[in-house]
Amino acid sequence: MADYQTARAGSGVRTAQIDAGLRTHMNKVYGTMSVGMVITALASWAIAGLAVTDTATMYQIGADKYLTDFGYALYASPLKWLVMFLPLVMVFAFGAMINRLSAAGAQLFFYTFATAMGVSISWIFTVFTGFSIVQVFLVTAIAFAGLSLWGYTTKKDISGWGAFLIMGVIGLLVASIVNIWLASPAIMFAVSAIGVLIFAGLTAYDTQNIKNTYLAHAHHGDQEWLEKAGIMGALNLYLDFINMFMFLLQLFGNRE
Repeated sequence: MADYQTARAGSGVRTAQIDAGLRTHMNKVYGTMSVGMVITALASWAIAGLAVTDTATMYQIGADKYLTDFGYALYASPLKWLVMFLPLVMVFAFGAMINRLSAAGAQLFFYTFATAMGVSISWIFTVFTGFSIVQVFLVTAIAFAGLSLWGYTTKKDISGWGAFLIMGVIGLLVASIVNIWLASPAIMFAVSAIGVLIFAGLTAYDTQNIKNTYLAHAHHGDQEWLEKAGIMGALNLYLDFINMFMFLLQLFGNRE
C-alpha cells in the first residue's frame, strides 16, 4: 500500500513537472513567433519607406506616390521574383536543415527568415492604406488567438486535419502562381477566401500538434531537441498568422 502511494505521489510530481514544462514551452513558442512578427513588421515598413516617395520621379504608382530607384528594382524589375519566392525557398531549406542546426542556429535562421518575409510583403504599403493594414492585422490577431486557444484546450483529436489542410495549401500555392499570369480577380477572391479557412484550420491544428509533440517527448529529457521543435512550431504558427493576414487583407483591405 505504501509502495502504491509512493508511486502515485511520484507520478503526480512528474505530471506537474510536465504541465509546468509545457506551459514554459508554449510561452517560448509564442514568444519566438512574436519576435519574428515584430521583425517582419519593422523590415516591411522600413523597406517600404525606402521604396516609395511622394517626390515626383519617373516611376509613378499613384496620384501622389512614386517608386524610388530602389523601389523600382524591388517591385518592377526581375529582382521581384527573387524577393517573392525567397521566403518559400527558405522554409523548405529550414525543414531540411533543422536536424543539423543547433537550437541557437535554428532561432537565428528563423529571425533571418522573418526579415526576408518582411521584405517580400513590403509591397502591401504601396497598395493598401495604412489604416486598413492595421485594422486587418488586429482582426487577424484576435482570430488567431481564439483559434490557437481552441487548438490548445480542445479534447478533440484534430490530427486527422493535417493531410487535408496541407493538400489545400499546395492547391492554394499552385493557384496563386498560375494567377500571377492570369490576373483573374475571381480566382484571387476564391484563393483568398479558401486561404483564410485553410490557415484558420492550420492555426488550431499546429497549436495542438506543438502541444502533443512536447507531451510525447518531454519524458526523454532531450532539451536541445525540444527547443528546436519549439522553434519549428513557432515557424508554423508564424506562417499561419502571416498567410491568414495576407488573405484577409486581399479580401477586406482598402486600396490606395
